[in-house]
Amino acid sequence: MKKKNKIMFFLITILAGFMLAIQFNTTHQENNIADDTSDLWELRQQYLSEKELETYFHQQIRQSEDKIAQYETERHNRNGQVLQDTLNELKKEAGLKEISGPGIILSITPAYEYITPGQSKVYISPDVLRKLINELNMYGAKAISIADQRIISTTTIRNIQGETKVDGYPLRKFPLEIKIIANDHETVKKLYNQMQISTVPDDFFIDNLKVSISDPQEEIIIPAYSSSVSVNHMQTVKEERK
Repeated sequence: MKKKNKIMFFLITILAGFMLAIQFNTTHQENNIADDTSDLWELRQQYLSEKELETYFHQQIRQSEDKIAQYETERHNRNGQVLQDTLNELKKEAGLKEISGPGIILSITPAYEYITPGQSKVYISPDVLRKLINELNMYGAKAISIADQRIISTTTIRNIQGETKVDGYPLRKFPLEIKIIANDHETVKKLYNQMQISTVPDDFFIDNLKVSISDPQEEIIIPAYSSSVSVNHMQTVKEERK
């Protein structure tokens, strides 16, 4: 009887182990199928993403080609108009055209409360003006005018016979306005904030001058450079004959 029970227990153990093996194999296969399905889904999603990216690039290429064709057509149809437009743009950048845009205005006035009776007329230092212009340019000024005199790269600010002049124009009248234009409102705010902490107003104050800074304005007009521009170190290049 005991022997029979041992045989039955042995057979049951083998049967249970066999069933567990079958169950493990089935689960493993299901996991493999799930993994394979997941890999196929990821590959499909990646393929679709790559196709969308390829379509986008093709659209960009077509748009660029259409623009190039349009520019070429306009260039042929407009004859010298493209050249004229380029010339006008260069004149604008050089200060030879009127310009408008967002900016601020500095107003310089005598500090009469600190001027003693009998004191000589108020003097504007050319050095301080040049320092101001350099600082404005450093912080993003696109165009500057002093007393409606446009400042360009060749502008001279100097003392002539005890009087400060900008390209020969005397700075005598007060208040003296300095207009500054920037490319965008963000740069204007930067200029405005910089002027609030700048030491240049203190330099003017030493000469009994006060500097007022306007709030950023939507549009300021700065005139074109009014004097003639002389070119001293330039000559035409003759085309060499072959």
